[in-house]
Amino acid sequence: MEVILKEDVVKLGHRGDVVKVADGYGRNYLLPGKLAIEATAANKAVIEQMKGSAIRKSAKEKIQAEELSSTMQEIELLFERKVGENDHLFGSVTSGDIAQQLELKGFTVDRRKIAIEEPLKTLGEFHVPIKLHREVTTHVKVTIKSDAPEEVVAPAPAV
Repeated sequence: MEVILKEDVVKLGHRGDVVKVADGYGRNYLLPGKLAIEATAANKAVIEQMKGSAIRKSAKEKIQAEELSSTMQEIELLFERKVGENDHLFGSVTSGDIAQQLELKGFTVDRRKIAIEEPLKTLGEFHVPIKLHREVTTHVKVTIKSDAPEEVVAPAPAV
């Protein structure tokens, strides 16, 4: 089945592309989700209008993403988690956790745009990439600390 993409679809194509997909994928996911339309002769005539519109829309989105990127680079997220031996976390910090913290700070970012390969499972400081646009990626500083109170070692009494 051939479809025309109305939105960018990861690992498939960009807005306005004509792609060949499996019938079930097109009928059950792309078409109902309004991510694509069927590539008929009438719809193919509309492609040219869509491509022009898509280029303008993409340029506008890129400018917005660059503005958002400049403000997000200064953000620092702090997570306190339970820690076991060797500073290994019980659980982890996932892209969903990062998205939730960003939302609390006033930034709405889809968790799928947060590009960590694996959840963060150790203490430390990480720079997590966030893909705001096809051509704009920003990094957010994520610090993971232990939630246990720091043990204060009292100085030995002077004799």
